[in-house]
Amino acid sequence: MVLYEYPFNESIRTMLRLEHLFKRLAQLVDRDDAVDHHFALVTLFEIMDVAARADLKSDLLKDLDRHRNQLQGFRGHPSISESALDTVVNSIDAAFAALNNLQGKAGQSLATNEWLMGVRSRINIPGGTCEFDLPGYYAWQQYPAERRRADLVRWIDTMSPLAQALTLLLGLLRDGGAPQRAMASAGFYQQSLPAGKTYQLLRVRVDEAAELVPEITGHRLMMSVRFMRADADGRLRTAGTDTPFEMALCA
Repeated sequence: MVLYEYPFNESIRTMLRLEHLFKRLAQLVDRDDAVDHHFALVTLFEIMDVAARADLKSDLLKDLDRHRNQLQGFRGHPSISESALDTVVNSIDAAFAALNNLQGKAGQSLATNEWLMGVRSRINIPGGTCEFDLPGYYAWQQYPAERRRADLVRWIDTMSPLAQALTLLLGLLRDGGAPQRAMASAGFYQQSLPAGKTYQLLRVRVDEAAELVPEITGHRLMMSVRFMRADADGRLRTAGTDTPFEMALCA
């Protein structure tokens, strides 16, 4: 099954983008080639750009605090394991403390590194990091993979409180959605959303063998999924066939 996720608000959209970038960064850092570490730096700079949003840190802290208060309300409930509850609450407390102790915006400490900012200023220019443009960066690329990786890990560690908070919050959000089977008649499915409940994320799983792409739209009152299929030129066309799929609405 192929999983597609659709955010219903800008906050979740930003969190998903950052999660995507952190996952890509982890894969690139583990590799040894200099070109992979080059694109690891590209990704790190992308994370800094996304994380530069002024209210991101405060929004994440508020979300962590909200989840902690909700979970504390379950204490004493006969069907709730106190040890499991303690584990989750402790994880939230640790993520909250780490993010709260982060000085300024995520990645702000890296913005004072002149060498990194010099690379950043040239990295989006086509061919702008050639050896004659940035000889110091070219020399860094010649270092052994272990030395380059150590530098990357040190820089990435400054962003780890942000990554930790994102992973925890998105995990809690996803766990709150119960999967259900659905059928898209002639490739189209629509559902009204109940008033008084705010959903933040839609998760859609479809059989990879069907080679279908869900085109998802949604807001606080309605969501819809239209399944598309790529033609010979790669353009998406409405599939028009009854399509079973799995969906989960996460509040």
